[in-house]
Amino acid sequence: MKAWSTGNCDSGGDEWGQEIRLTEQAVQAVNKLKPRPRFFVLCGDLIHAMPGTPWRKEQTADLQRVLARVDSDIPLVLVSGNHDLGNAPTPETVAEFQRTWGDDYFSFWVGGVLCLVLNSQFWYDASRCPALKQAQDQWLDRQLSVAGQRECQHAIVFQHIPLFLQSIDEDDDYFNLTKSVRREVADKLVRAGVTAVFSGHYHRNAGGTYQNLDMVVSSAIGCQLGQDTHGLRVVVVTAEKIVHRYYSLDELSEKGIEDDLMGLMKEK
Repeated sequence: MKAWSTGNCDSGGDEWGQEIRLTEQAVQAVNKLKPRPRFFVLCGDLIHAMPGTPWRKEQTADLQRVLARVDSDIPLVLVSGNHDLGNAPTPETVAEFQRTWGDDYFSFWVGGVLCLVLNSQFWYDASRCPALKQAQDQWLDRQLSVAGQRECQHAIVFQHIPLFLQSIDEDDDYFNLTKSVRREVADKLVRAGVTAVFSGHYHRNAGGTYQNLDMVVSSAIGCQLGQDTHGLRVVVVTAEKIVHRYYSLDELSEKGIEDDLMGLMKEK
């Protein structure tokens, strides 16, 4: 069995102090989780200030200070979002992210699970960096060939922008990828046997399924645009299945997941 936590960190405006306090609470809750998470992933928009706007340097420093408190035995996985790279990323904004936070796309293994971290901005608008998008697409094809040969128990994707919010056929929206792009990507993932995509961006919980693919959209640690609470999603993986549940930060801080773990394991 493996467990990990996912969150979405987008933060900004006059509420920055509150955002920092919420992120500190999230880190404290993750550090207290039992069983220990195999990793902790933030699904993009690590800071609010877009490239070239005021307070970007200060927000970056604040977040790095807080994330440094994640226990050293819990690896931190950082996904790039539109506030990190810009809605239309450039080679310069991608390079800045790489210098500050690490690679914008990569893969790693946890036990028999292949995890793919993707830069979804390339699918949103790569007009200013077409060569970078092409490089990720070619890399992804190679990674999916491993999953397609069933050399892993599960293959899972983490990206910022959801493929869709509820249905593969829903209308185009700021918070999803366009119909033509989402269908192409989803079909590619399904053919390779990918069973779940975890994303943020929407600042609300949402999701749906397409064939055998579970599209999971998690709300934020910070700013909420709907009725959800500030929180994190806990994901539990066994050889047979992947189950997950969104918890408020207060709920995680007060009781963790130990009492809930058997219930998660029994879910279909």
